[in-house]
Amino acid sequence: MRRYIHIFRLWFYEECSDALRLRRFICTGDQVSPSVSSDSEQLVSNIVSIFTKKPFHRDSPELRNLAPALTTKVVESVLNRFKSWKIAHEFFDWASSQSGYMHNCYTINALAAVLSGARRNAEMKTLSSYLVNSRCPMTPGALGFFIRCLGNVGMVEEADAVLNQAKDLGLCIPNKYTYNCLLQAISRSDKVEILEMRLKEMTDFGWELDKFTLTPVLQMYCNLGRMKCAMRVFEIMGDQDWLDVHSLSIMVLRLSKLCLTDEVFELIQKMESRNIRLNEQTFCILIHGFVKESKLDAALELFDKMKRSGFTPEISLYDTIIEGLCKKGQLKRALDLYLEMRESGISPDSKLLIKLSDFFSEEQMIQLLEELPEGMDTKMVTLYYNLLLTFYIKAGLTDKAHIMLRGIMGSDSNSHDTAMDSLIKFKGADFVSTASFNIVISGLIQKGEVDSAVGLFLDMGQVHCRPTVEIYNNLIEALCNSNKLDVAKDLLREMEATSGLSPTQFTHNCIFGCLCRREDTIGAIDMVKVMRVYAHEPWIKHSSDLVKRLCNKGRVTEACSFLADLVEEGFVPDIVAYSTAMRGLIQTHKIDQAMELFRDLQAQGCRPDVVAYNILISGLCKAKRVSEADKLFEEMLEGGLFPSVVTYNSMIDGWCQIGDVDRALLCLSKISRKAQEGGPDVITYTTLIDGLCIAGRPDEALTMWDEMKRQGCVPHSITFMAMIKGLSKSGRPEEARSYLKEMLREGMKPQIYVYVALLEALISEQKLEETFQVLREMLEIGSFPELKDKWHVALRDVLAKLVQDERTSSSIRALVAEGHLGPHLSDTDR
Repeated sequence: MRRYIHIFRLWFYEECSDALRLRRFICTGDQVSPSVSSDSEQLVSNIVSIFTKKPFHRDSPELRNLAPALTTKVVESVLNRFKSWKIAHEFFDWASSQSGYMHNCYTINALAAVLSGARRNAEMKTLSSYLVNSRCPMTPGALGFFIRCLGNVGMVEEADAVLNQAKDLGLCIPNKYTYNCLLQAISRSDKVEILEMRLKEMTDFGWELDKFTLTPVLQMYCNLGRMKCAMRVFEIMGDQDWLDVHSLSIMVLRLSKLCLTDEVFELIQKMESRNIRLNEQTFCILIHGFVKESKLDAALELFDKMKRSGFTPEISLYDTIIEGLCKKGQLKRALDLYLEMRESGISPDSKLLIKLSDFFSEEQMIQLLEELPEGMDTKMVTLYYNLLLTFYIKAGLTDKAHIMLRGIMGSDSNSHDTAMDSLIKFKGADFVSTASFNIVISGLIQKGEVDSAVGLFLDMGQVHCRPTVEIYNNLIEALCNSNKLDVAKDLLREMEATSGLSPTQFTHNCIFGCLCRREDTIGAIDMVKVMRVYAHEPWIKHSSDLVKRLCNKGRVTEACSFLADLVEEGFVPDIVAYSTAMRGLIQTHKIDQAMELFRDLQAQGCRPDVVAYNILISGLCKAKRVSEADKLFEEMLEGGLFPSVVTYNSMIDGWCQIGDVDRALLCLSKISRKAQEGGPDVITYTTLIDGLCIAGRPDEALTMWDEMKRQGCVPHSITFMAMIKGLSKSGRPEEARSYLKEMLREGMKPQIYVYVALLEALISEQKLEETFQVLREMLEIGSFPELKDKWHVALRDVLAKLVQDERTSSSIRALVAEGHLGPHLSDTDR
């Protein structure tokens, strides 16, 4: 043995130095409760009862009376009884504070096991500090157990530190078992350098290594992909006859992940010669892995080896392999394996049969049915029939599925199908089930044949099949979607009266949704009253849709009444529905009613969102009630909501409309400070540019334009037109014309009022030739306004001045003669 320690030490120092990553689960095992006397047992039961009773009072007289009897064995037993980590932690803390009592290593470990199982890392860290700070003596085994608990929750560095602290403070003299527990904990992490350092310590101490030492080392090197190191550890373990099923599984699973299939089988064969065979779990993991990697030959070979080893594969394993074969198009092998499974006595479940229907052709599906033996179990025949019905539905052959089901029932069919009759060996009510009807009814609904689905549903009674809630719901939903509300209501009544089934929230909401789509507010509220009896909630999407439909048609008052009726029935509508109604009221100039609705929803405990505030603020600003909008804005901030750019834009527009541009600029600065809200957009800048121009501050408008471009905000046509009109009105037509040219280059078409403003500005500056050029540009991109147009008079005045000046009169007459200015301007020519 010493020779192997020497060899391992030499190899270890030469080969194993790099720190890589790893994860591995190590189970701590169950704690064994300490034996206590009958009196102590009664004390344990009393304490458990008090701590699990609600309400729990830490300072109750009962607990005070029991505290003097506390012992470490009692505390350990109590901790092992608790299922809740919180109660266990509370009890541990309470016990710690009792006079004359002190925890020992076993009570600490009892709590560690509870916290580790619940994965409470923060509490485990606190417990580690308690262990060290309380100077609690630890046996090597107890310290090892605590270290394993830390490892179970991935607290590797804490586990390593606890060993050092316990050793340095003289709380424990660790032995080989303690170190083995630490190696197990470390093997779950990426701290390979710590593992190698601890392993070196063990060899330096002269301790004889064993399988429990080297197994976590093997695990770490395998998970890190350091296969040279792993193979060397594996060889040493083999030479010492320390290999077992666990170490073999570690190696083969890693080789499998590295896609080294040949090496996997070679190692399995080598281990079998030493009478070490894979366990069932490893077989399953490997087979699943090979199927996932599309190595189906390897999966099947291992599958055969598993059966030869005496393990009986479960249906889930057959399921995995058969699905893998089907996906690769190896349908013959999949069918053979399926038949083998059936012959071995494993009955296929519906999930597996449905998977087969995804890949098999109709001929293959029929082959399965043709091979059904006489005297086969009725339920199995039904299962196979349902498989073919499912296949037909998935293949879009709904009519064929319908005919087949009626054939199985023994019903006459208008479409006599000889092939189908020969296929159906077994007929009668015994060979159809509720599932059979559900398959075909669902298929008919998907195809839009709702009437046929209802007809088939009515035939269920002939074969004594009871409909399920699912079937009722599918039919009621389809009928409601087809606007066949009366039939849906009949089915709902039958569902309760005849079948004795209770409608679900989905059932009622199908009908409620149909009533909402019909804009039937009275019927919808009546349905809500029914739903209230069943404690079913009307779905928000339906009530919101109804409010939107009514508002879009101008029936805002009716929409508000519907919302009020919902509240009266005990259902507070969603904020979306309220917002839709408020928008409708504002659009019909009923802003005070919108405000009243807003306050009503707040009174009902419904918290408005940013969208609701934006609707009201925008409406108030457009009505020039900006001070009220500002109060709402402040209310929104006080409520913890963050205004959006839309909110700020409404406020900016409102301040600009009443001529308070400075307050509008203040809003802009607030947007800029809240970058998380998206920052100002083109609407923000356009509104401010227009407001500054109207206020006679064109220079600031030009500065704002430059700021907009620096922020990467591209001006749109409204921005250009605001700037052109503003500069024109400010007596700066040349600058306005430069912006007009830029606008045209960008492919944007100015509206007529922009040209009018520019033409009037040029005329006022006596720049008649430039005026004519702008006029020609206007005529080139559009027609002259008609008599009824409000800009017609202004343009006539411009033309009159151009006609009167000798520099432009001839050009204007030419345009009139060519018909560009319309016959209604002929008097200007005279």
